[in-house]
Amino acid sequence: MKVALGLSYDGAQFCGWQSQPSSCGVQDALETAIAAIAQHSIRVHAAGRTDTGVHALGQVVHFETDAERPLSAWVRGVNANLPETVRVEWAHLVAEDFHARFSAFSRSYQYLLYNAPVASALMANKAGWFHLPLDFAAMQEGANYLVGEHDFSAFRAAECQAKSPIRNLTRAEVQVSGRYFVFSFSANAFLQHQVRNMIGALIYVGKGAYPPDYIKELLQKRDRTLSPPTFSPSGLYLTGVGYDEKWGLPAASVDALHVLV
Repeated sequence: MKVALGLSYDGAQFCGWQSQPSSCGVQDALETAIAAIAQHSIRVHAAGRTDTGVHALGQVVHFETDAERPLSAWVRGVNANLPETVRVEWAHLVAEDFHARFSAFSRSYQYLLYNAPVASALMANKAGWFHLPLDFAAMQEGANYLVGEHDFSAFRAAECQAKSPIRNLTRAEVQVSGRYFVFSFSANAFLQHQVRNMIGALIYVGKGAYPPDYIKELLQKRDRTLSPPTFSPSGLYLTGVGYDEKWGLPAASVDALHVLV
């Protein structure tokens, strides 16, 4: 049978999602925990590979097993074998042709930024930080240029292995709540470091280094070397993955950061 799981995790203590020889990935911890319940080795496949320090509130994975267990075993049983910073939120049986990555039609990320002269001690690994005042309206105006289908080469990591830099961004919003800014992005898929690179550019706009149409200029030039540095992973969260209703999975909650601010 094929089982899909919904996950949340704190990425601060992991070297990213993907399994590593040192077993430092979230994938390593999850496969070990599932194998303890299934009583055989397990390989899980995720909707998206989060980087070192990046969190998830809506990751989706699937695995295959011959072990017949109640769905509760894939939640409570697996959680009992996981570190407390990783949790299975739900489990569903899915059809044979389901794939956590290839069946998804959208991914959503949110970035939590603490904007104050001094960084927050309590949010050290939960939010990014910028010390200078930021112009909310200018950042939203800049973010508007990101919406639509574009060549996002200017926001792509040098080591990105995607075959094409073309992505269709359906959402790019900035919200403010006290000292926090929440940046929300949805797209059919994202390039490596794309969100963190877009955040870096928007912060340059927000602090007044460039006008909002600087974002449009970066898109047009398609040159990563002309863009600001990649921003911290600490405030980045994978908040939702979109699937067709035919798979019967819980709807993605793409606005999940209200629980933190």
